[in-house]
Amino acid sequence: MSTHTVTITDNRSGKQAEFDIIDPTIGSPAIDIRTLHGQLGLFTYDPGFQATASCKSDITYIDGDQGILLYRGYPIEQLAEQSNYLETSFLLMYGHLPDPGEYDEFVNIIKRHTMVHEGVKQFFNGFQHDAHPMAIMVGVVGALSAFYHDSLDVTNPRHREISAHRLLAKMPTIAAYSHRRAHGLPLPYPRNDLDFIENFMYMMFSVPTEEYQINPVAVRAMRKIFILHADHEQNASTSTVRLASSSGANPFACISAGIASLWGPAHGGANEAVIRMLEEIKDPSEIPKYIARAKDKNDPYRLMGFGHRIYKNYDPRAKIIREACNDLLEVLDSSNQPLFETARELERIALEDEYFLERNLYPNVDFYSGIILKALDIPLNMFTVIFAMARTAGWISQWLEMMEDKEQRIGRPRQIYTGATQRDYVPLSQRR
Repeated sequence: MSTHTVTITDNRSGKQAEFDIIDPTIGSPAIDIRTLHGQLGLFTYDPGFQATASCKSDITYIDGDQGILLYRGYPIEQLAEQSNYLETSFLLMYGHLPDPGEYDEFVNIIKRHTMVHEGVKQFFNGFQHDAHPMAIMVGVVGALSAFYHDSLDVTNPRHREISAHRLLAKMPTIAAYSHRRAHGLPLPYPRNDLDFIENFMYMMFSVPTEEYQINPVAVRAMRKIFILHADHEQNASTSTVRLASSSGANPFACISAGIASLWGPAHGGANEAVIRMLEEIKDPSEIPKYIARAKDKNDPYRLMGFGHRIYKNYDPRAKIIREACNDLLEVLDSSNQPLFETARELERIALEDEYFLERNLYPNVDFYSGIILKALDIPLNMFTVIFAMARTAGWISQWLEMMEDKEQRIGRPRQIYTGATQRDYVPLSQRR
């Protein structure tokens, strides 16, 4: 990275200070303000960190204006079409695509870690039968540190790698168990003769009384969901993982914190909101009414699954998953066909209506992933769990990277204090 400088002037005092500009390999440069307070006595104010880089990272690059998403430099389009989730996870974790030997070894390691300690299984019986699966995920993932404390030294590279493998491997098992607990179903052991996605679907939907039949189209659609959601730069949950990690917390606690952050409806609940919207619309004939509401500046109603905070043009993940969504709907005999007809008509109108086109309100990845998960009979309260499983690869990659970053410090955001100035305490008896 090449470095230039910029001069910042405090117009109140006339004091000036020079700061480095850090040039990335691609993307927007950043002003290195680490010495700002020391030189000028100033902090910066940036709610939500919209213009603040919290770290240097080699993992994921996003260009929202151009609709570009790269994992370690590889376009998401190529990975979604040619790779699989575990290979993509290896890429995110280690920085390069594995050779055949590395890939086979990695897959075998993950398969050997898919089971959870029998004591962990007892946790599921302790939750209320109708507990939200994300509540279970937060609790159980955090509790893993009580069972796998043989590799919790975050300063030890080998310990970090073992914990990363365990998290990636056990997440589908924990997710499936959280679903089955709510439905009174037995908790199956993972099957190592199946691949990562096939095994998750087996643990979700199999019953002991009959052989589970794998639907290759369903697996293909789910595989794309996992790859497309594996990482997305410094979003709320990833930043949460990094902030928790900065204190030296163990990896299971850090990932649990990320899951809790993802649980927020503004972050991980978008595809669930899409289905609730479609269920509210009910019939294609009702769509014009809802579109009119969305266009009405005086109506707070919003159509869910359109546009994206980061992608100002078209969400590159949506282009990929749209095809998988259509393929899946063609082969599934689903009782939700009216809902899917509504979705297709809404998509058609949005792609032709000038109001949507002028504002770049294209269907995003959440629109199509929500439809896919609904078509696969995934319960709505499991949608964010699927997201958490997929994002685990990114979370642990970001954690591994941060643990090796010599410039990182414990997270400690500053504030602009707007409270009372110093006041003297008045005894209770003297207050009126």
